[in-house]
Amino acid sequence: MATAEQEKRILSPQEVRNILNTDNREIVKLCKKASIVPKKDRNGQTYFSYNELQNLKKAQGMSSSTAITQADSQKVVGNLISSLESMEKNITDSMSKMIDEKLDGMDEVVVELIRCKTENETLRQKINELNKENYHLKNSVKSYKAVGLGLYIKKANEDFSL
Repeated sequence: MATAEQEKRILSPQEVRNILNTDNREIVKLCKKASIVPKKDRNGQTYFSYNELQNLKKAQGMSSSTAITQADSQKVVGNLISSLESMEKNITDSMSKMIDEKLDGMDEVVVELIRCKTENETLRQKINELNKENYHLKNSVKSYKAVGLGLYIKKANEDFSL
């Protein structure tokens, strides 16, 4: 009979606030969550039944577990973000290291390329000088005319030096 009396008992918003240890805003949220519409007496005062209070307690327990779940999910998201950041750092570091290793030999290749280019230019100049000398020698050979018996006479040389 005590439980029947408790179920018929009327609770004021002040009593509900004290029992749930919360404020009016939270009670309004819990009412929406539990689909409870507070009743009003003849004087327009809001009241709650014992069953409604029990439903509000259940809703409050679910919201606190939801808050824990949200905190846990925030923790998981934070862990995921830190994991992603560390993976990004590791990938960046390994790529930088690999690129540095590949480019280490490039300095030597560039120096060798410059040396080869300089040597190539020097050889080109040498070829030009030898071509000029060859031209002069051919002209000099052409200026001798065979007379016979192995004798040669030098005729006037038309020198077109370059």
